[in-house]
Amino acid sequence: MSDREQPRRRVPGPARPDRPRGGSQRRPGPGARPVRRPNPAAARRPPAPRVIRLGSPRPRLRMVSLALTLVLIAFVVRLLQVQAVDADTLAAKAGENRYVGRTLSAERGEITDRNGIALATSEDAYDITADPTLFTREQLKIDDGPEQAAALLAPILGVDQDGLVKKLRPENKESRYALLARRQTPQVWQQIKDLKTALATKAESDKGTVNVLAGVLAEPTSKRVYPNSELAAGILGWVNADGKGGGGVERQLNSELAGKDGKIRYAQSGGRQVPTVASTETPAVPGSDVELTIDRDIQWAAQNAITEQVRESEADRGYVIVQDNQTGEILAMANSPGFDPNDLSQAEPDALHNWALEDAYEPGSTAKVMSMAAVLEENAATPLTHVVVPNRLHRGDRLFRDDIDHETWYLTLNGVLAKSSNIGTILATGQLGETQAESNEILYSYLRKFGLGSYSGLGVPGETKGILAPPDQWSTSQQYTIPFGQGMSLNAMQAASVYSTIANGGVRVEPSLIRGTTGPDGRFTPAAKPKKTKVVSEKTAKSLSQMLESVVDDREGTGTKARIPGYRVAGKTGTANRVDPATGKYHGYTSSFAGFAPADNPRVTVYCAIQNATAGSYFGGQICGPVYKEVMEFALKTLQVPPTGAKPANLPVTYGP
Repeated sequence: MSDREQPRRRVPGPARPDRPRGGSQRRPGPGARPVRRPNPAAARRPPAPRVIRLGSPRPRLRMVSLALTLVLIAFVVRLLQVQAVDADTLAAKAGENRYVGRTLSAERGEITDRNGIALATSEDAYDITADPTLFTREQLKIDDGPEQAAALLAPILGVDQDGLVKKLRPENKESRYALLARRQTPQVWQQIKDLKTALATKAESDKGTVNVLAGVLAEPTSKRVYPNSELAAGILGWVNADGKGGGGVERQLNSELAGKDGKIRYAQSGGRQVPTVASTETPAVPGSDVELTIDRDIQWAAQNAITEQVRESEADRGYVIVQDNQTGEILAMANSPGFDPNDLSQAEPDALHNWALEDAYEPGSTAKVMSMAAVLEENAATPLTHVVVPNRLHRGDRLFRDDIDHETWYLTLNGVLAKSSNIGTILATGQLGETQAESNEILYSYLRKFGLGSYSGLGVPGETKGILAPPDQWSTSQQYTIPFGQGMSLNAMQAASVYSTIANGGVRVEPSLIRGTTGPDGRFTPAAKPKKTKVVSEKTAKSLSQMLESVVDDREGTGTKARIPGYRVAGKTGTANRVDPATGKYHGYTSSFAGFAPADNPRVTVYCAIQNATAGSYFGGQICGPVYKEVMEFALKTLQVPPTGAKPANLPVTYGP
């Protein structure tokens, strides 16, 4: 079809204006909007897209800025508080948390005998501890962790299992420290470590196994050890749970033995010391070693002899003292029954004493030597003075008698001592003054010079000074009983010192138990020289020695069981009524024997006393005489004291009427 043949498009004509209904045409008035007529072309076009406009960002920025500003202000305030206000406090707390301090225990000094043999020493030990927070269910995932751990530890530590459970499960849930056992040996701690290792290994291979001992720890410390068990326990004492001396020399010289603990402060992390951070340390100063005057071997002989006799006599207790009468040094001080300071749990409470120093008792006839010393020194009589001794003697409000009934004895003053006559002693001391009161005053002065009524000078805690009332307070009976050893009291050390004074020519040398100390620097410091007191003249002392020989050597003497072949022995027996400490009344006897040897050149004094012997004889010569002999023989051999070989004086005991 040609262009010409194409049909023509109809072109619409101009739109006609709308006419108002009613047929008339309204014209717009002046100022009226022109009326838009619809555009067919525009009606066919698609609608224009809708445009979304964003809100203003300024309010949001303001809010964010304000929030950041507040946060920064809070940081600044806290920073100022930390660095300025609380700087010192926080630094101290940080140091506390980061740095830990620990006490460095000082090594306690040794106690040795006179020859350097250890009697008390210290060994490495461990305090077994635990962290209770490591035994909770949260840590172990089981409910009975403390019970399982206690069951394993109790047999090793030798403690009560229920007690361990309470420590591992304390009332304070935040507690991180529990002391399970003090001063255990390295072998005990090694046994626990081996058990911990075995449990840890098993727990790694078996997920169902729990290492219930993971929280058990140990702190290094030391343990006091007494190598000879009961030997000299009364002298040594013991160390208590706090590491302080609880008796004897351990208590008396605790400050010297203990030394001074040190301190260490170091940085720690995870419970371990940080090696790269410097630490501060104040080293511990070891304690001084103490050397005693006693001889271990002589101490053993004395302790063995008295223990055996106390057992045979079924007595309450007994004690033996061995003293060098020339120097005053104590060579042995033995008590029976004794105790083992290594294990106080097995000791009887009554045995934890040094009764040789703490027991005050009436000595009986061993005290007569002081009465005789006063009589000789005051020239009231001589060893050969005749004394008529009746069977009974009325004095004051009492009728006095000797240990045995007898016809009238015709004795020398030497015989009065040899036969231990109470009546003869009363008669002799009555010659000291013109009146009984004056005689009492003179006798009292000699008793005091011999050391009665005063401490011995050893300085050991708990020592008694005995009981000796002034003469104006003596009762009617005491005026006559004190001369033969009743109505006043002393301790065994005082009794031994009396005989050492006579053996030493009448000069009392204050007893000593400490020879000296060796400090941490290795320097030995000897003890102060003992005090010396002139009590009686050398002539009187020599006469007394000869009289005391008659007690042992004469067939009529009471101390024949104390004889030692090859040696001249001077001694005296004693059998006194004993005051029962429970009732305060007389019950039983105090049996004793005191003496020295060789009599003509004395070197060693031995004193023995046994309280309340209930089996066999209770006479001092019968049960203490043999103890004296055994101990004296051993001491003389140990000290290599040769026999003198001189003949005794053999003073007469009786005279013809």
